[in-house]
Amino acid sequence: MLAFVIRRVAAAVAMLLVIGTIIFSLLIIVPGDPAELLLSTGGGSATPEAIANVRAEMGLDHPVLEQYGTFLYNTARLDFGRSIVDKGAISDAIALRLPRTLELIIVGAILALAVAIPAGTMAGLRAGGRFDITASGLNALITSVPGFVIGTLFIYFFAQQLGWLPAGGYVAFASNPSQHLQMLVLPALTVGLHLGTIIFRMTRASVLEMRGHDWVRTAAAKGLRRSLVVRRHVLKNALGPIITVVGLQLGILLGSTVLVEFVYNWPGLSGLLVSAVEQRDYPTVRAIILTVAAIFIGINLVIDILSSLIDPRIRLQ
Repeated sequence: MLAFVIRRVAAAVAMLLVIGTIIFSLLIIVPGDPAELLLSTGGGSATPEAIANVRAEMGLDHPVLEQYGTFLYNTARLDFGRSIVDKGAISDAIALRLPRTLELIIVGAILALAVAIPAGTMAGLRAGGRFDITASGLNALITSVPGFVIGTLFIYFFAQQLGWLPAGGYVAFASNPSQHLQMLVLPALTVGLHLGTIIFRMTRASVLEMRGHDWVRTAAAKGLRRSLVVRRHVLKNALGPIITVVGLQLGILLGSTVLVEFVYNWPGLSGLLVSAVEQRDYPTVRAIILTVAAIFIGINLVIDILSSLIDPRIRLQ
């Protein structure tokens, strides 16, 4: 097990190094001078002195290999430099925004898992039955509706018509825990709803597949209780694909919650990325992409370890 974990950690570090190199290279190979593009955002032409100052501020006046070495060293220390726009530390901005996005994703994932796994299991065990047909039809309907449309509908019904929850905004938990949780409900539900549809489909398919295996039929033929057969022989063996899908979707959600955060005015990492792209704040964009990539790789590392605990054969691959 230890050797498996070491191999996976080494692969994760190598992958992160490759991604970091690609992200660094993009700024070098893209046509045009980033400093000149930044200064010409508002129209007009910048003076050579202003361009030189921005190039020095971004470190573009040094040789490429020196820039690359500095980039790797600073990234290893989680020092992403300062924003070109507001001159603030990029690490501080990410540290402020990232927990808000992670909170949204984690709460949404918990809600999705709590509903989708039991529903998918029941649908798989009763394939073709009334519950399966109803749940699968509702799942397909939800899948076909974009997240921002669902968010808009939630605001209309639960905030404007019923007045049960706030329409959006953000208040820190430490400032007002009750109001923070109220503002969290609708965006977390919006995130969890689409994640739940994916988990439901995978759970139903995995349970349906496991039902047909010989060991399940043998356990049932021995007279074991149905709940015990489902828990030990069906659901346990079906968890591998489910965990993989959940982990991949959590990584994808890091970059795809931008519309949800926009609809609910939730100040997360996605909003910071959009703002940095609009303002051509290249160091901030690079830092955010690298942070999301690192989290995605970390999630996949955890998935590999969990999957190897569920299915020891994975360690031999």
